[in-house]
Amino acid sequence: MIAKYIFRVVFFSCFLPLGGAFCQSMHFSQYFNAPMLLNPANTALTPDNDFRIGANYRNQWAVLPVPYTTFSAYGDLKIGGNRGSDHPNWLGIGGAVFSDKAGTANLSLLQMQGCLAYHLHMSAHSMLSFGGSASYVQRSVDFSALTFDTQWDGYEFNAHLPTSEKNGLIKTNYTSVAAGFNLAFFPNQAVYIKLGGSALNVNQPVESFYGKGNTVGLRPIGNLDVLIRASPDLILNPSIYYTTQNAASELVAGTLSRINLGGARDAQSSQLILGVYYRLGDALIGAAGYQFGGLQFMASYDFTMSSLAPYNASYGAMEFSISYGGSYTRNKGNTMYSCPRF
Repeated sequence: MIAKYIFRVVFFSCFLPLGGAFCQSMHFSQYFNAPMLLNPANTALTPDNDFRIGANYRNQWAVLPVPYTTFSAYGDLKIGGNRGSDHPNWLGIGGAVFSDKAGTANLSLLQMQGCLAYHLHMSAHSMLSFGGSASYVQRSVDFSALTFDTQWDGYEFNAHLPTSEKNGLIKTNYTSVAAGFNLAFFPNQAVYIKLGGSALNVNQPVESFYGKGNTVGLRPIGNLDVLIRASPDLILNPSIYYTTQNAASELVAGTLSRINLGGARDAQSSQLILGVYYRLGDALIGAAGYQFGGLQFMASYDFTMSSLAPYNASYGAMEFSISYGGSYTRNKGNTMYSCPRF
């Protein structure tokens, strides 16, 4: 039987925002800045740019014994999409790497993801995107960093005493498949609406450090994203995100405000980004950022409001993201369809 340190890994990787305990899957509060984790149909869904690269960093529950550290890096690009056409269609390809670590024993996840999507104009005011991805996932845990009850000699834990558990760095791996779609509407130059749905772990792979069947549950995700040009210098971006897996669920809703600081909307315009979101039953999330041309930087902070707040001093998570989108040619011209810049 595993002693208190492995218990901490299990307990603090679980929380109770909706009345039932569940172990946390990898996620970002800035879900809108992790496009291919949210939905493979987001691959190269960048009407203003031909390619995009980015990275995310999240540090969660730093004041608790078992914090989470999550990192991702991604990139995608377009193939096709003739700029001479009023309604171009294009293929998107991309890839991402994710890393997640927690606990005394460095319970770790390494995921390498490849994505493919196609973006099809159905009319002058609507677009359908659909995509899929395949990921290689490796999990590992260092059992040598743990203490077990069989090593208690009556006075203290003696690491030299034998245990009936595994020893050293143990790894397991599996392959995961995901699929998704986006349906976008842009009735005029001031409004853009995107409804998306995806499903992760479609093949429901098995992961286990002990060779036993532990099925990774199907994880559906829904997302509604709206951009509204409220004035020449202000874009409002309300959105809502929902996901569920086994007995767990997460609902996040809020809005970003993009304030144009550079006057004319051109490739060198700058924007101040401010936002607030709420994760149901868990945290209030504040976000701020700055965009100059194709370069964007954002930071967010999770203020814990759940029953965990007394134990982590209401400190939930600090998160950072950076991204850059560019064009294959210097003179990019106008956007490829009439919608607010995003």
